[in-house]
Amino acid sequence: MKRDIKIFEFPLNLGLVKKIHETEPGVKKLPDWLRKFSFHKKIQPTHIFRLEAPAYSMDLDEDSNVRNANEIIKYAKKQSETVLNHYDKNSFNIFLGGDCSILIGNALALKKLGTYGLFYLDGHTDFIPAELSETGGAAGMDLAIVSGTGHKKLTDINGLKPYFSEENIFCCGNAETEDEDYVNQIINSQVHYFDIHNLRKNGFKKTAEDFLHIVHKKNLDGFLIHLDVDILKDEIMPAVDCRMEDGIGYADLKEILTPLIHHQQCFGIEITILDPDYDKDGIYTKIFIENIIQIINKED
Repeated sequence: MKRDIKIFEFPLNLGLVKKIHETEPGVKKLPDWLRKFSFHKKIQPTHIFRLEAPAYSMDLDEDSNVRNANEIIKYAKKQSETVLNHYDKNSFNIFLGGDCSILIGNALALKKLGTYGLFYLDGHTDFIPAELSETGGAAGMDLAIVSGTGHKKLTDINGLKPYFSEENIFCCGNAETEDEDYVNQIINSQVHYFDIHNLRKNGFKKTAEDFLHIVHKKNLDGFLIHLDVDILKDEIMPAVDCRMEDGIGYADLKEILTPLIHHQQCFGIEITILDPDYDKDGIYTKIFIENIIQIINKED
């Protein structure tokens, strides 16, 4: 990685519904947790920026049926401003969540910069409207929101809908394949969709290369990578909000991320959902850091 690296800390947890035993979702601790295990030190960023999140709540917005919609929108606007105020086309950006709803603020920033693609690597599609959500949490609908599906207050902030065009999105890794209504939402869209089985079938490196071909063919201004750590097998990453048994391994992650991260048009990567409360000794976090550092710091 020859470009300067900037780290943005966005410890937002308003997109998740707390479990019965929780005071609030622990994903907001992720940036500090990674710092504790020397992630920042090993990355050696030129700058670190942080935007504190509002206090946690479970308010259900009556207009959108999305919890904390108004606060998420306010945060997304501030987040977008933070990204744009520190934008440098020659930098690689690492965005540390928080939950998946940090995608909304990053998407707003990129829409203002041009036409960008999105490589969405996640154990779920997160591509459903509010009426299909059991929780009303934005983190389970963020891909739908940023591509224009959902209430306009979330999908059309500042009149920028859609933040990403469906045909410029690859959604890879969904392991929740048994729910037909859930899966049909993305199958019936123009998103390039590879569930966990088809991702393996198509090949990890080839899927990344297929995406890069579209970026080049459509002359996009660049692209963002979304990495929800629940894409990883439960045995190597159980410290997540919604555990799924099936997933990919670290060798697979390296194979798919390396060509993307080291492409000059990669704007950056956002890392979400790793919950320190479910990894008290950092056992799984340390291994994750070791692997992601190797991928990012790999010499071209």
